[in-house]
Amino acid sequence: MTAAAQELAATAAHLAGLGLSPGSSGNVSVRDGDRVLITPTGADLAALDPDALCVLDLDGGHVAGPRPSKEFPLHLAFYRRESDTRAVVHLHSRHAAAASCRAPWSELSALPPLTPYFVMRVGQIPLLPYAPPGDPAQADVLERLPFPCRAALLQNHGPVVAAGSLAAAAEAAVEVEETCALSLLLGDRPVRLLTPPEAAALAAKYGTYWTESGERTGAGAQV
Repeated sequence: MTAAAQELAATAAHLAGLGLSPGSSGNVSVRDGDRVLITPTGADLAALDPDALCVLDLDGGHVAGPRPSKEFPLHLAFYRRESDTRAVVHLHSRHAAAASCRAPWSELSALPPLTPYFVMRVGQIPLLPYAPPGDPAQADVLERLPFPCRAALLQNHGPVVAAGSLAAAAEAAVEVEETCALSLLLGDRPVRLLTPPEAAALAAKYGTYWTESGERTGAGAQV
């Protein structure tokens, strides 16, 4: 049992304990050198065995363990996009899944900059067009996005986030859920968003991305 495997199991149990992974939904991975440890298909995040994780290489080759979650292409896409990515979390958390069924706020981010912590911990989060779960084509879309991001909402599905550590990925996943809950609570009301300079300054300071310059398409576009 490696330290990375133990940390993955503990992180997954933490997210499940927060109610963000109903049933056997969601998957978590961590990069360990030139290998990726990922939760097996159908796994309950609340009860993972650190000795029974799937091991993949960075090209998706099955190295050891049970069959991986069918969402493994999304995880690998993030590892290929950002060389410093060390962990990826995909959930079906309630409010984020609900937000993924709505029109995006803009071309570059499904959610507006409602709070400093959303920009600090997540940054812009594009909405990827619907695809069946596990569709490799959706991972290709993510990998080839022409702008930077460390998270995405999968349309009619849920969030996937990447970070430099399991702790940071879990924190970002929680922040996505909370921001989606705020967005749904506010509905179509006029809101005060962070201004572009405010959001850009936070992103630069905390190492996230906010390059928002596209046309705003969703509700709550007022600043």
